[in-house]
Amino acid sequence: MKKRKWIPLVVLRKLLIAAICSIAFVALFSARVHIVPSSKDQRFNDKISTTQDPQSWMRELAPPHLSKAPLPTPKLSGSKGNLDYQKLWKPPSNRGFLPCTNPTPNYTTPAESQGYLLVHTNGGLNQMRSGICDMVAVARIINATLVIPELDKRSFWQDTSNFSDIFDEEYFMNSLANDVKIIKKLPKELVNATRVVKQFISWSGMDYYENEIASLWEDYQVIRASKSDSRLANNNLPPDIQKLRCRACYEALRFSPRIEQMGKLLVERMRSFGPYIALHLRYEKDMLAFSGCTHDLSPVEAEELRSIRENISYWKIKEIDPIEQRSKGLCPLTPKEVGIFLTALGYPSTTPIYIAAGEIYGGESHMAELRFRYPLLMSKEKLASIEELEPFSNHASQMAALDYIVSIESDVFIPSYSGNMAKAVEGHRRFLGRGRTISPDKKALVHLFDKLEQGIITEGKKLSNRIIDLHRRRLGSPRKRKGPISGTKHMDRFRSEEAFYANPLPDCLCRTETEPPPLNVSQIV
Repeated sequence: MKKRKWIPLVVLRKLLIAAICSIAFVALFSARVHIVPSSKDQRFNDKISTTQDPQSWMRELAPPHLSKAPLPTPKLSGSKGNLDYQKLWKPPSNRGFLPCTNPTPNYTTPAESQGYLLVHTNGGLNQMRSGICDMVAVARIINATLVIPELDKRSFWQDTSNFSDIFDEEYFMNSLANDVKIIKKLPKELVNATRVVKQFISWSGMDYYENEIASLWEDYQVIRASKSDSRLANNNLPPDIQKLRCRACYEALRFSPRIEQMGKLLVERMRSFGPYIALHLRYEKDMLAFSGCTHDLSPVEAEELRSIRENISYWKIKEIDPIEQRSKGLCPLTPKEVGIFLTALGYPSTTPIYIAAGEIYGGESHMAELRFRYPLLMSKEKLASIEELEPFSNHASQMAALDYIVSIESDVFIPSYSGNMAKAVEGHRRFLGRGRTISPDKKALVHLFDKLEQGIITEGKKLSNRIIDLHRRRLGSPRKRKGPISGTKHMDRFRSEEAFYANPLPDCLCRTETEPPPLNVSQIV
């Protein structure tokens, strides 16, 4: 009898166990299955945090060229997320300013060509970019047919790239067809013709080109410009010439399709982490040698940089006082100083940061403190495989072009030094109305960092508030381009002006009538 009583209980227990197992079995196979990269793609697992969606690294983009609309940024959820967005990521108001590059009603198609303009560009990628765009305008002024410019192959970077390796040559020519006649090569009959080689005077205006340079057509069919950087004035040029410079720079001179595609792929991979900072960390050997900045470097490193500066003939200034240079705010921030700066601004340690730079001088020995504060430091080399970067890796200008694209598309752009790339990216982002561009007040920051090093002040809320206040009006809001510094004369006067491509307002940005007027220079930097 006892045995019979237990039988129903045993059966019931077995039925319950079977039911639980069935439910678990169904739940297991109905769950979403994540696809993991194959062993061939294990290189990404070694380089990038595996907390992200693995499929995002395999996804391809089809970018025709640098878009005017930014790629979507993942939202920050919750009330704290909204506060963080307002404080750290929200773009400054464009105050109603929009691109306005169309010619005026009096603008005509190119006049009959008087001859051919050959151009030898000089400098790195962004110096060459601005020079090319200026030479488009010069060709228009002197009624020249522009031959596709020759890129600098003899600079510090020793890049052998041709124009078509970096830029979309056909698009460049077609886009400017109503402005300037552009050809790929000189006609065969003129290849050996006598030509005049001129180094155009820096920051020259209309009179110089219309009179002195245009008069050369009387004796020559070919004019060769031996340099292209800063050969055209920033200000006091006709509106149509200024607008042409912007059309050339921001519309016609786009990167080659393969650079665009790789750049957009890097942007997408950065976007998978959320909103990100593009940090132009100008702490490479050439920059430190050129500027004479040696703060936090060893005596051996300082001597190596001095020797480099001494042996590069076209760097004119040889003797530089590094302490004086730094106190004037003329040195790039060190990686350590950048870490302090970002922490003071309130960016958490989880912030994704893209390092837009070449090889950092001293490598990890100088990056350790920044990496300790911000472990999620990414770069081209971490986001892409060796195979993906191989077509670009031996060409400094092509690698710089990838950094340029990721910087333009970033939520926040911060340069550690206001050099050519910083100015070019800042101006392009102003033109597009794109995100925050934080310009560090290096002179003020160095003063605070020295106090910090001496133990006079400490990191914390007081220092943070001071640095935030210093940069409250340095977020890239629209403002008119700054003119020369009062009291400067001759070339120093032009040199002290804000560069045209760093801020194309008012020439190429127009305000809608319903918006408030632009801020004055005294109000915002």
